[in-house]
Amino acid sequence: MYKTKRCLRSLFLIAAIGATAMTVGCAAHVRVYDSGYRDYHRWDDREDRAYRGYLNERHEEYREFNKRNAKEQEEYWKWRHSKPD
Repeated sequence: MYKTKRCLRSLFLIAAIGATAMTVGCAAHVRVYDSGYRDYHRWDDREDRAYRGYLNERHEEYREFNKRNAKEQEEYWKWRHSKPD
Protein backbone atom coordinates (compact mmCIF):
# COMPACT_ATOMS: atom_id res chain seq x y z
CA MET A 1 0.00 0.00 0.00
CA TYR A 2 2.81 2.42 0.91
CA LYS A 3 4.60 1.77 -2.40
CA THR A 4 1.41 2.49 -4.36
CA LYS A 5 0.87 5.82 -2.56
CA ARG A 6 4.51 6.77 -3.11
CA CYS A 7 4.26 5.91 -6.79
CA LEU A 8 1.04 7.90 -7.20
CA ARG A 9 2.58 10.92 -5.43
CA SER A 10 5.60 10.74 -7.72
CA LEU A 11 3.41 10.58 -10.83
CA PHE A 12 1.33 13.51 -9.60
CA LEU A 13 4.47 15.56 -8.96
CA ILE A 14 5.85 14.77 -12.41
CA ALA A 15 2.54 15.75 -14.01
CA ALA A 16 2.42 19.02 -12.07
CA ILE A 17 5.98 19.96 -13.00
CA GLY A 18 5.40 19.00 -16.62
CA ALA A 19 2.22 21.07 -16.87
CA THR A 20 3.97 24.07 -15.34
CA ALA A 21 6.89 23.80 -17.71
CA MET A 22 4.58 23.53 -20.72
CA THR A 23 2.52 26.60 -19.80
CA VAL A 24 5.59 28.70 -18.99
CA GLY A 25 7.19 27.72 -22.28
CA CYS A 26 4.12 28.70 -24.27
CA ALA A 27 3.59 31.98 -22.46
CA ALA A 28 7.17 33.21 -22.69
CA HIS A 29 7.75 35.90 -25.28
CA VAL A 30 11.12 37.36 -26.03
CA ARG A 31 11.20 41.05 -26.85
CA VAL A 32 14.30 42.65 -28.29
CA TYR A 33 14.92 46.39 -28.14
CA ASP A 34 16.00 48.17 -31.33
CA SER A 35 17.84 51.27 -30.13
CA GLY A 36 18.22 52.76 -33.61
CA TYR A 37 14.46 52.88 -34.16
CA ARG A 38 13.61 53.00 -30.45
CA ASP A 39 11.11 50.16 -30.61
CA TYR A 40 10.72 46.57 -29.50
CA HIS A 41 10.48 43.52 -31.68
CA ARG A 42 8.98 40.20 -30.70
CA TRP A 43 11.53 37.48 -31.37
CA ASP A 44 9.44 34.57 -32.57
CA ASP A 45 9.60 32.05 -35.42
CA ARG A 46 8.86 34.73 -37.99
CA GLU A 47 11.67 36.98 -36.76
CA ASP A 48 14.04 34.02 -36.59
CA ARG A 49 13.27 33.18 -40.24
CA ALA A 50 13.91 36.79 -41.22
CA TYR A 51 17.20 36.77 -39.30
CA ARG A 52 18.30 33.55 -40.99
CA GLY A 53 17.36 35.07 -44.36
CA TYR A 54 19.49 38.10 -43.53
CA LEU A 55 22.46 35.89 -42.67
CA ASN A 56 21.95 33.84 -45.83
CA GLU A 57 21.81 36.98 -47.95
CA ARG A 58 25.11 38.14 -46.43
CA HIS A 59 26.67 34.65 -46.66
CA GLU A 60 27.27 34.53 -42.91
CA GLU A 61 27.08 31.52 -40.62
CA TYR A 62 24.32 31.41 -38.02
CA ARG A 63 25.15 32.96 -34.68
CA GLU A 64 22.55 33.74 -32.04
CA PHE A 65 21.35 37.30 -32.35
CA ASN A 66 21.86 38.11 -28.69
CA LYS A 67 25.54 37.07 -28.96
CA ARG A 68 26.24 39.64 -31.69
CA ASN A 69 27.71 43.00 -30.77
CA ALA A 70 25.64 46.18 -30.82
CA LYS A 71 26.87 47.30 -34.25
CA GLU A 72 25.95 43.95 -35.86
CA GLN A 73 22.52 44.03 -34.21
CA GLU A 74 21.95 47.57 -35.44
CA GLU A 75 22.86 46.50 -38.99
CA TYR A 76 20.31 43.72 -38.79
CA TRP A 77 17.54 46.08 -37.59
CA LYS A 78 18.31 48.53 -40.41
CA TRP A 79 17.96 45.66 -42.87
CA ARG A 80 14.82 44.39 -41.15
CA HIS A 81 13.06 47.75 -41.23
CA SER A 82 13.73 48.01 -44.96
CA LYS A 83 12.07 44.62 -45.65
CA PRO A 84 8.30 44.26 -45.57
CA ASP A 85 6.88 41.23 -43.77
